[in-house]
Amino acid sequence: MTASRIAVIGAGLIGRKHIEVLRAGHPDYTLAGVADPSPAAAEEGRSLGYPVFADIAEMLDRLRPDGAIVAVPNQLHESVGLACVARGIAILVEKPIADSVAAALRLVDAAAAARVPVLVGHQRRHNPIMRKAAEIIQSGGIGQVIAANGLWLNHKPKPYFDVAWRREPGGGPILINAIHDIDCLRMLCGDVATVQAMSANAARGFPVEDTAAAVLRFRSGALGTLLVSDAVSAPWAWEWGSRENPLRPHDTEDCFMVAGTRGSLAVPTLTHRWHEPGREDWNVELTRRNVHVALADAYHEQMRNFAHVIRGLEEPVLDGLGGTRTLATTLAIAESARTGAPVDVAAFMGRD
Repeated sequence: MTASRIAVIGAGLIGRKHIEVLRAGHPDYTLAGVADPSPAAAEEGRSLGYPVFADIAEMLDRLRPDGAIVAVPNQLHESVGLACVARGIAILVEKPIADSVAAALRLVDAAAAARVPVLVGHQRRHNPIMRKAAEIIQSGGIGQVIAANGLWLNHKPKPYFDVAWRREPGGGPILINAIHDIDCLRMLCGDVATVQAMSANAARGFPVEDTAAAVLRFRSGALGTLLVSDAVSAPWAWEWGSRENPLRPHDTEDCFMVAGTRGSLAVPTLTHRWHEPGREDWNVELTRRNVHVALADAYHEQMRNFAHVIRGLEEPVLDGLGGTRTLATTLAIAESARTGAPVDVAAFMGRD
């Protein structure tokens, strides 16, 4: 199969990660070029031997890539995505798919009308740990899902807040960090129907929250909780337990616990406990196993999926509408925390 020629739009932190993946020499995908107006991006392209364009439209029209990665600031996701869709170019849009539900739906609808594939960059869905966890749950390994808990507890360093927008509403752990954990809970437990949340800023006193808690009611009837904070010293976060980011410390702790009528699963350790059928009783010891999977780089797995989506060989692991549901759930939690009232996610999204 001919390698898919994929362009990267935006050479910031995550854009450079995608450039690194595309330049790794995989037979399924290759870097076509980069669009970014910064002199640093142009210099890096010259030194490493790939074309860099200051203008997005010029790059798309001259290179005609098979696919494009949209890694620009969130408020530009819609306009840049639409520019690709208008040219029939498949897109991988970094999370969140857009800066609002309305913008996300406009992009999704335009792509659907043009029959242009959209993949949303929640890379954890491509991690073998999350894939195995979803497989265990969906195959009935813990029975009917009844309850779930998600944690993202970390301590951001003081220099992180030298950037002004990170001290303002919208720059806190709900929208910046918890969106990934919400997507994981959706992957494991299905769509969320309603949320009730509250937030606090007691640790730093900035206008933005440093801690938030939410109660989730899934469409299945299961209940869940999500607790996030960027002001605590704790190991209960995906980055610590999954080893997905080699630059972060590692600790063998879990951040997702899903419990069902017959058993439970803790992630990312993949500790699976269950009762044999007919022996569901708190006096009966649970059988326990630790499920082992071969680790793989989630970004390379995501790129492989994107290349295969471009060729029509696979469906997106998370398509545009799925990414919009994750965004809507996250924004609903932020809205509930602001108002103190429960929020219906489908109504907030504007469609089922």
